[in-house]
Amino acid sequence: MNLEAPVPFPAGGRQSEPVAFDRRELSTILRLYGQMVAAGEWRDYGISHGIEAAVFAVFRRTAEVPLYRIEKRPKLRQKQGMFAVVAADGQILRRGHDLAAVLKVLERRLIRPVE
Repeated sequence: MNLEAPVPFPAGGRQSEPVAFDRRELSTILRLYGQMVAAGEWRDYGISHGIEAAVFAVFRRTAEVPLYRIEKRPKLRQKQGMFAVVAADGQILRRGHDLAAVLKVLERRLIRPVE
C-alpha cells in the first residue's frame, strides 16, 4: 500500500492550460512569415506557449534576438486587445483585437520603393 500525500488542487478549482495560437491565427502569421522569407527579410522563427501568453518570434539570424514578437495575451482581450506586435527593443508597434489588422504594421515594412 502506498501512503503518499495528495497533491493539492490550484486555487480556482482547475489547472490553467498554456495559451496557444489556434489554427486560423497560426495560418495568418505563417502567411506573413512566408512573404517576409521570400523577400529575404526573415530567416527563422520560434514559438513559445506559456500560462499568460503565446509568442511567435521572428529572427533575421538564429543566434540573434528576435526582430519582432507577435504576442497573444488573452487577459488583455477586454482592454487593449489580445494581439500585439513588439519590436526588438520592447516597443509595442501595434495592439488590437484583430490579428490581421495588427500584422499590417509588419506588412508595410515589406513594401519598399523601387530604385
